[in-house]
Amino acid sequence: MGAFAQRAVALLNSPVAGAATSAADGPIESMSMLRKSLLFAELSNFAYLPRAEAGQAAFEMGFPEIRFYDRDGAQAYIFANGDDAVVTCRGTEPHDWNDVRAALNLGIVVGETVGWVHRGFKQEVDDLWPRLEQALASNRRALWFTGHSLGGAMAAICAGRCTLSSIRSNPDGLFTFGSPRIGSWRYVNYVQMEAYRWVNNNDIITRLPPAWLGFRHKGQEIYLNAYGEIRRLTPWQRIKDRWRGFVRGLREGSFDHFADHSIGRYIEHIRAAVAEEEAAAAPWRRQRVEPDAMPLRVAA
Repeated sequence: MGAFAQRAVALLNSPVAGAATSAADGPIESMSMLRKSLLFAELSNFAYLPRAEAGQAAFEMGFPEIRFYDRDGAQAYIFANGDDAVVTCRGTEPHDWNDVRAALNLGIVVGETVGWVHRGFKQEVDDLWPRLEQALASNRRALWFTGHSLGGAMAAICAGRCTLSSIRSNPDGLFTFGSPRIGSWRYVNYVQMEAYRWVNNNDIITRLPPAWLGFRHKGQEIYLNAYGEIRRLTPWQRIKDRWRGFVRGLREGSFDHFADHSIGRYIEHIRAAVAEEEAAAAPWRRQRVEPDAMPLRVAA
């Protein structure tokens, strides 16, 4: 792979330094959707780290059980504790030609269910799935799938296969970040589950492969606008918002279509959304506490 291509992929998928803010101190199902999203985004970031670093970071978050799988460049972690198991697929790595080749392989093959699926993404999962299925065969914990970039596409395919396999637990949810389209409409909608896909403004990977080739996304879209805020926009509003983000990126000396794909950007914006959600809930919580704190009036 050429030096320019390596630099581009490194910019797209570099892991983020710094401590995570999520804590798995209870069942994931008890968290709000935004809290879940932040936890899964941070785990998706861990997936880019070497095994020892990823294991330490996940342990500190509350996942003492860490397993790593690598087959011909297709890689995934299982982070687990007493309540949950999270299959976290690693995205494209800048020095792994197998990953880049998988992303660029726009061929299609018949899906394992109905319709068709991206040949390169399916091959990545084919390499890993036998070992993941064996590891999860007796799992009775809540089971989640997540990933960023290529890892998001792999996670979506794995989650669909899980429901058709001998694994005892079905997926409790799928959360992806900057995921590309993965297959035909029939394929992505055949298996129903709770699924969310985060899209950050001009993230170029979320627009590939082209929709006019018949490729579709898996999951309900959560769109972050040029200011990192969650918004539901009409097609025309989105066009204007993308131009706004593009111009803003140029002023800041970055190319928005690549910079917006960074897992760091996703984590930054989701953290802000969580803080806003919890700040809005704070007055309600104080109202619940304050009456109990009032002194009792004793009749004379």
